Amino acid sequence: MSFASLFSAQTSLLEAHLVRIEIDLSKGLHAFSVVGLPDKAVEESRDRVSAAIKNADFAKSAAFKAPKHNNMKIVVSLAPADLKKEGPLFDVPIALAYLYASGELEVDLEKKLFFGELSLDGKVRSTSGVLPLVQKAYKEGFEEVFVPAENAQEAGLIQDIDIFPVTDLTQLVNHLRGTERIEPYVRENIAVIASKEQHLESIKGQDHAKRGLIIAASGGHNIALYGPPGTGKTMLAKALCSLLPPLSHPTALEVTGIHSIAGTLTEPLMAHPPLRSPHHTASYVSLVGGGTTPRPGEVTLAHRGVLFLDEFPEFDTRVINALRQPLEDKVVSITRAKGSATFPSDFILIAALNPCPCGYYGSNKCTCTPATLHRYQQKISGPIMDRIDMWIEVGAIEHSKLLEKPTNTGESDKARSTVLKAREKQFARFKVPERLNSGMSPAGLSHHATLSESCANILNTAAEKMSLSPRAYHRCIKLARTIADLEDATDIQENHILEALQYRPKKEF
Repeated sequence: MSFASLFSAQTSLLEAHLVRIEIDLSKGLHAFSVVGLPDKAVEESRDRVSAAIKNADFAKSAAFKAPKHNNMKIVVSLAPADLKKEGPLFDVPIALAYLYASGELEVDLEKKLFFGELSLDGKVRSTSGVLPLVQKAYKEGFEEVFVPAENAQEAGLIQDIDIFPVTDLTQLVNHLRGTERIEPYVRENIAVIASKEQHLESIKGQDHAKRGLIIAASGGHNIALYGPPGTGKTMLAKALCSLLPPLSHPTALEVTGIHSIAGTLTEPLMAHPPLRSPHHTASYVSLVGGGTTPRPGEVTLAHRGVLFLDEFPEFDTRVINALRQPLEDKVVSITRAKGSATFPSDFILIAALNPCPCGYYGSNKCTCTPATLHRYQQKISGPIMDRIDMWIEVGAIEHSKLLEKPTNTGESDKARSTVLKAREKQFARFKVPERLNSGMSPAGLSHHATLSESCANILNTAAEKMSLSPRAYHRCIKLARTIADLEDATDIQENHILEALQYRPKKEF
């Protein structure tokens, strides 16, 4: 036997692709080449595979020769040839293909998929992006997937396909030969890590801001919290995640897959909405995504969760303005010389900001000059302000309240229940899972958020006085629809419109 082929897979952007590993052995001076657009990590697999096979227990026979000890030309082809191959996960399938082609392994490799990195002594190391790879294998009809043992729990999230956890190359070869069986991974109920976010009970006062959080969580509305330093803006922002219901199973798999590919996965299954909080010095690429080969940024890692931008005006102007597309379209499109990509970015934005650089605008403590204040406020453009539905002032709190002992009032539990009921009304209204009021199109407003004549008159009068743009006008209606849902009202009423209007931004923060 001098030829062999089997299947592996890899992720490209946020999608998984099958990769056929083909190997050909022919007589001649020793040469080991990998073709099919391999990157440096894939090319280096030649040395890792050779050393792993040489040091494996099954290679101790005097008749066996490792790849580098044979006078033969070895050509490994990774198909399709026009897909860039990245990472060390092809080590295991390349090693198996060599053993099969050299006659050391005679088994049926159909309907089996392999991937994993090899150490020089033959151990199989974990890799990223396992969940979408196993999802792809299941969709393509594979029956068995051999994964690094450390990734077995993540791979086991996909049902109805056998997952075999592999610790080293010798164990895998013996299993395929039938001399040592690897038991399939037994799926267990995954213990969901409890959310460690801030809760409403620990925040003193700020009832107006808490009301705003409940509305934002219910309808998926973007929110800005502004006020002097130390008034609880950051605590309020982090409390929003505690109000959001757990992710549905399909959504949890989607979010987990994104973080698995990005290498940021810290738990087997992300059952809670993610919270991303980049520092204000974060670059354009780290926030939006990009690079030579497009990779997801923070707006994608916050998908189905919350993106918290503290000290919002301190972010680079280019970074702030780059939020326009994801806030409007719920996706971000990236185009580079080596390709283009569209990543999901459906998140709730929470922006926290001071009213001026020193934070004490309007009091005798303020040290900002008019020019400094103007530059600071100009950092947030009109289009960005339009895309933020709620602007809530977080004022100073009485010092005496800070000494009050925390009590278990059940405030967070009540708020979560209220949010869940409001969301269920929206899911029933739109008949689409995860669709919220904030995602209504202008055309959808006429079907799901009709206004009475009195409500329309109030909104039109206010829109003229406040110079609302068409986008801001529609966002007020969406916000009023959410407020009506919270009160279990069938139709939008005047008080709902009035409350929605009061959340529009003032001339200054």
